[in-house]
Amino acid sequence: MRQAEPGDIAGARSVMLDTVYRDFGHGYLPRWHSDIIDLDSFYLAPEDNTLFVAERDGAVVATAGVRGQTPVSPPHPALVAAAFEEGRTASLYRVYVRPEHRRRGLAGALVDACLGFIASRDRYTGVYLHTDARTPGAVEFWSGRGDVLFDERIAVNEHRHTDEPFETVHFRLRIPR
Repeated sequence: MRQAEPGDIAGARSVMLDTVYRDFGHGYLPRWHSDIIDLDSFYLAPEDNTLFVAERDGAVVATAGVRGQTPVSPPHPALVAAAFEEGRTASLYRVYVRPEHRRRGLAGALVDACLGFIASRDRYTGVYLHTDARTPGAVEFWSGRGDVLFDERIAVNEHRHTDEPFETVHFRLRIPR
């Protein structure tokens, strides 16, 4: 496991696209997944952003990214946007593990690496993450690392469009100090 380099882009993109097509069932949606196509601009180029990868036999099998991005409303609920300091929030993205490599601690190790990266930056005072509750084990995994701020399965977000294929749960994660 390590920070991604330019040579990892194709493998990381493959993990991400396979996940949105196979696991999420809706495929690539440009409105929500444009970072997958341009990993360099979103994760490698900005100083306070990063992408971590895990490899097995020379192939990328898992990813996790950090972006300096405060949630905004819309599309996120106003309560979620208000919980974070503008410009000082890190968001976790694309914590994906290929199915044959799951349940081996890769996601936890990648998230720990992301949180360590965030803690090393003076800029960040909060960490935001959202997940689709239909992903098996996702809500339980993230609940062990932070607090649920808003669960769209229970309290419907007035900005949510009924045609979106998500059941989003929003979290504030803990920064290790």
